[in-house]
Amino acid sequence: MPQWIEAGIWGLAGGGALVVGALVAWFLRVPRDVVAVVMAFGAGVLTAAAAFELMDEAEKTGGLLATSAGFLGGAVGYVLANLLLARRGARHRKRSSNQPTEDDQAGSGTAIAVGALLDGVPESVVLGVSLLSGGGVGVAMLAAVVISNVPEGLSSVAGMKQAGRGPGYVFGVWGAIAVASGLSAALGNLLLDGASPQLIAVITAIAAGAILAMIADTMIPEAYERARLYTGLCTTAGFLTAFVVERLG
Repeated sequence: MPQWIEAGIWGLAGGGALVVGALVAWFLRVPRDVVAVVMAFGAGVLTAAAAFELMDEAEKTGGLLATSAGFLGGAVGYVLANLLLARRGARHRKRSSNQPTEDDQAGSGTAIAVGALLDGVPESVVLGVSLLSGGGVGVAMLAAVVISNVPEGLSSVAGMKQAGRGPGYVFGVWGAIAVASGLSAALGNLLLDGASPQLIAVITAIAAGAILAMIADTMIPEAYERARLYTGLCTTAGFLTAFVVERLG
């Protein structure tokens, strides 16, 4: 099997976790407190993956300066795009409440879909790039993506449902994002195959910066809204879990 196809499959698997969360939220009433706890745990897992799977490896191959520049560039790019989408109604796209309807803000449905895509692409690209080393997909990174995507799907779809969006929109969005995640992973692997270690390091650092900005801007606020003082403990538990998996793997 060509490596880029394998990368696409892993990206689809990571994005598919969003669909799993969406299905659960659509058919079952999951307590918001439970979603918040899992969201906080997932934020910790992703933070550890960004630090050890992405930044540490990027610095080893690309150097501190290039890695730092890429990291800051990824964060700035994500924040600017997120600000633009927030003005169009996507500010609360991960929330289980407070999402606007089309009557509240025209075009908010499209903005929410684009925002969800913005959140998922950096993770997927990293999964594809991780295969280029020849050691298989990064297990810790894949686990981080899956663990964080399930509560994201749960929380966001609960908010979409409350805002009156139908199943066609909801599952169309998450299904399309799962496919886009697979394509992003495949393209990341295909286009960067044979690229210099320095370029791969910069791309990896850009993804890490975008992921960390996403955690701070969207995941932690949703988790804290319900988990409150338990948010820090749950996030710490997620970080430690990912750290242990990375070291044992």
